[in-house]
This record gives sequence, C-alpha cells and structure tokens, in this order.
Amino acid sequence: FLHFHIFRMASRIEYSEKYQDDSFEYRHVILPKELAKTLPKARLLSEQEWRGIGVQQSRGWGHYAIHRPEPHILLFRRPLGTDPVTGKIDNELERQAKDEYLTNLNDNIHK
Repeated sequence: FLHFHIFRMASRIEYSEKYQDDSFEYRHVILPKELAKTLPKARLLSEQEWRGIGVQQSRGWGHYAIHRPEPHILLFRRPLGTDPVTGKIDNELERQAKDEYLTNLNDNIHK
C-alpha cells in the first residue's frame, strides 16, 4: 500500500524549467504537500532519498537548499557542463554552457 501511495503522489510532482547563472544550472521541484510532510525538516536530502520519493531527473543534480517558508519546494542545482547521463562535468559542455550564458546575458543587457 505504501509503495502505491508514494507512486500516486509522485505522479503529482511538478518540475520547473531549468535556469542558470555563470556556475550552475538550477531547477526547483514542487512536491505534493502531504508527501513533503513525511520528509526530514532540517537537512538536505541525499540523491537516494529524493529519488526514493519519486523525484525523477537526470544525473548530477543535488538538493542544495531548503526554502523554509515552502518546505514542499526542493531546490536543486548542478554545475554547468554536467553530462546528464554520467553526472560528471564534461569540460567541453561546461565551456559551451558558460559561453551561452554570457552571450544571453550580454544580449539581455543591450536590449
């Protein structure tokens, strides 16, 4: 019964679009509030823990912060250039991602 209940709640997990700065890409994951109530309150979740409650995303993401006013929103980040299959930083992907970020930043400043 417990596995079915977690599976049913996992289907209601929402994922933000990815966003980035010059070092990391970020996303937030919105859990059903009843699922969030079962999680530890004062510490970050390990990958095994967040995958165990049904969060699904490619490799390399880490739960990096707790937003206390909204504990049902998990904040994730991974270094720019992380290969989503291996979870390891690929130097060429990192260079491309940083170049793209700087180009977009420049374009937005000069609009």
